[in-house]
Amino acid sequence: QVQLVESGGGLVQAGGSLRLSCAASGSIGSINAMGWYCQAPGKQRELVASITSDDSTNYTDSVKGRFTISRDNAKNTVHLQMNSLKPEDTAVYYCNAEDIDGMHYWGKGTLVTVSS
Repeated sequence: QVQLVESGGGLVQAGGSLRLSCAASGSIGSINAMGWYCQAPGKQRELVASITSDDSTNYTDSVKGRFTISRDNAKNTVHLQMNSLKPEDTAVYYCNAEDIDGMHYWGKGTLVTVSS
């Protein structure tokens, strides 16, 4: 089992920045990849960015050049640096971890609100 706890959400004006963090605990040695998903009101949850155990990253097109995902293996933490935020980035952001067996684990989410 893997437990994930997000932090860092909040209210920010358009053009501003936020840094989300996700602390993993439990069977962290089984984690293959981690990522951030977002879910806006009335929409499906979708991938924002992901990072594998060998630091390969992937971003959805709408955040390329604005968001950066990184991991601190010593602290079992994954970060999402979000710059140049737009109102359409407003959503609940969820941390995700996938283990070597393909099992997915989720945090409870953190709300990001970008005002225009």
